[in-house]
Amino acid sequence: MKLSKQSRLQLNIQRFIFLLLFISSIGMLAWISDHYSYQFDLTANRRHSLSESSIELLGKLDKTISVHAYTTDDVSKQAIRDIIRRYQNIKPGFTLRILNPDIDLAEAKQDGIVMDKPFAFVIYYNDHMEPISSLSEQAISNALLRLNRRDNQQVVFLSGHGERDIDGTDKRAYAVLKRELEAKGFNLQSINMLEQPVPENTQVLVIAAPDHPYLQGELDQINEFIDHGGNLMWLVDPGELQGLDKLATSLGLQLQDGVIVDNDPELRRTLNIHHPAIIPVTKYFPHIITDAIRYNTLFPLARGISPLDESKTVNHWQAYALFNSGDQSWTETNGISDEMVFSSSTGDVAGPITISVILLRPYPTEKTITGPGPEDNPERQQRVVVIGDSDFMADSYIGAGANLELGINMFSWLLGDNDFISVIPQSSPDTRLELSDNQLMIISFGFFLVIPLGLIFTGFRIWHIRKNR
Repeated sequence: MKLSKQSRLQLNIQRFIFLLLFISSIGMLAWISDHYSYQFDLTANRRHSLSESSIELLGKLDKTISVHAYTTDDVSKQAIRDIIRRYQNIKPGFTLRILNPDIDLAEAKQDGIVMDKPFAFVIYYNDHMEPISSLSEQAISNALLRLNRRDNQQVVFLSGHGERDIDGTDKRAYAVLKRELEAKGFNLQSINMLEQPVPENTQVLVIAAPDHPYLQGELDQINEFIDHGGNLMWLVDPGELQGLDKLATSLGLQLQDGVIVDNDPELRRTLNIHHPAIIPVTKYFPHIITDAIRYNTLFPLARGISPLDESKTVNHWQAYALFNSGDQSWTETNGISDEMVFSSSTGDVAGPITISVILLRPYPTEKTITGPGPEDNPERQQRVVVIGDSDFMADSYIGAGANLELGINMFSWLLGDNDFISVIPQSSPDTRLELSDNQLMIISFGFFLVIPLGLIFTGFRIWHIRKNR
């Protein structure tokens, strides 16, 4: 069909207008994408988004957060912006400065930067700064935890009487616990009260299963610390209390004699537990310490705490159980043997048996707890955790189940960090593709036989049709 000059002109004008509109649309989209951004995360567990723990943490931090990132690589700069943007979308006061270590020398000196890697990072919060090894969510959130705790984090372990050693190298030591707590911002110190008194800035005092008795002067120091409102963690193994009997009485607790044993063969078989005195705990009472724990914990050679009556208080302490042993457990008072049988006549106590308790009372403003009740600060509470086992946090068992998570949560609660417990990075369940032999065979058959034959047949079919036209 032959077009007239007028039709040809109109067609050219339409083409020009379409081309102009198309180019304008592309330019508009480019401008919008440069000035506005929207992201959505379709990965399993939303691992490219901040976890709920980190979002809650940011909501509790009321001061400006700033990250100084040192790098000269343009690709790294963009990656840094993308990571920090996740935090900026949640907290507007989260700022980022990207600095060149070769040019911004004054800032690098002030931040103490040593460029032994292609990049370096420093995070600022609450007038404190801390270098971080990477910009992963775990590194940033844990650094914020440490900076937030900087003024309220001193944990003192007593030593000199056979207590668990936080600097030891044997399996009974708490070296792993120390490393994990320090990574989360706790300051740990070990002292012998015969050499120095309990430091005044101590927030939590830890008595970890002594096997030699304390002297009266040392007991007086412990009692004075508690009477002044100090928080306490007491890990007590079966056997003698080494002079701490009055401490148990003052807390309103009765610690049972003997060792807890478990007689649930199915559970023990499932957890591959061979010793009857290794007690698995699979259920926990509701509390912020245990609410986030979704796995079992193990307690070797534990002792029980007699049933608690939450309606009664001793020295204003209110006690609550954290968890018990199983229904088929009991406290064995005649020693561990291959032929143990429950016998109430010999003093055995039937389970379930309380293994750990927490105690609360109003924080005293007076120096001692005397009279009908102390002057209270309703915003603060004095806290105590008592566990009938010290092995669960030792290097040989702290990696079992959720033992480490439970221990860290207990220390966090004792410091009053109710809102800063268990900042755990998102897991990545879809990073590996696991295929069975049959699935691999089907895929191989499809790629190496079906697809090539299909292409050959299609090519032959096209050639045959064209030949016969």
